[in-house]
Amino acid sequence: MEKTKHPRRISFSHFLEKFPEVELPVTLGEEAHHAFARENSPMPVQMIEQFILPIEQEPADDYTEFVACMKIPKTGDFHAIIYWRAGLLNYQYTLATFTNKGEWIDKRVIAGTFSDGEMLTTSVATIDEEWVIYVVTGRAGAADPSYDASSSMAYKLELLPDGKIANV
Repeated sequence: MEKTKHPRRISFSHFLEKFPEVELPVTLGEEAHHAFARENSPMPVQMIEQFILPIEQEPADDYTEFVACMKIPKTGDFHAIIYWRAGLLNYQYTLATFTNKGEWIDKRVIAGTFSDGEMLTTSVATIDEEWVIYVVTGRAGAADPSYDASSSMAYKLELLPDGKIANV
């Protein structure tokens, strides 16, 4: 990702406009980002640099792509957004929370696909009306791509009223 030469400050409210509110429940699976990319306008590089990259653990390169997906409705004292990050063999849906002033609160990868060259791991997340996030993760070998249901794991997360994301 090429850095902007003269970054200008973008307001947090303008950033949030890229994330349309959705009606819950919603499921984020392997192909959901295509619908978001069609429906939502692209985020400018300056916006990604100002609001997304500071909370990411891995640096972005020229091939990294970000798509604004959605905003969780009726969060009150904070904002909860979901964006999709695409990198080499790593596609992630990230839930990030911010204060009303735009200060980062918490972040968690909740779904996506990752390959280490030997195993392919895929996670699907469903967020319900109570802000409970149900995640199911499965793995398959690169040499034998048949899915083994016994390798599946399921867990729950919860988006708390203060914007934190907790294991349940």
